[in-house]
Amino acid sequence: MTDSPPPQVWPTLRAHDARALIRFLVDAFGFVEVVVHGSGDRVDHCQLHWPPGGGIMLGSVRDDEWSLPPGTFGAYAVTDEPDALFERAVKAGATVVKEPFDTDYGSRDFTVRDPEGNLWAFGTYRGEPGK
Repeated sequence: MTDSPPPQVWPTLRAHDARALIRFLVDAFGFVEVVVHGSGDRVDHCQLHWPPGGGIMLGSVRDDEWSLPPGTFGAYAVTDEPDALFERAVKAGATVVKEPFDTDYGSRDFTVRDPEGNLWAFGTYRGEPGK
């Protein structure tokens, strides 16, 4: 028996070419592939971990109760190395929306789109402590 991680929030998205999107997210942003279920070009379920914590799930577009149009996802992920990650993402083919910049609340951020059109923001802001 293996220990499961504590309950978490898992953002999810759909893709026209899920296998290509998985490769892009691993190459461009450094997500770590944990599991991919499906056959051929179809991906029924994929889990990618974000090394600093958390992760995402994704799969091929399909018409079911979890029907999300590809390219409509957006996420903010924390990174300690936004400038290096920006360069990596651009080299992997990310479309630049906003180059790295400093915010008035002390974060260093950037925003890009993946090949499916999803919006990804990365920055050093870790959020405020909960109450």
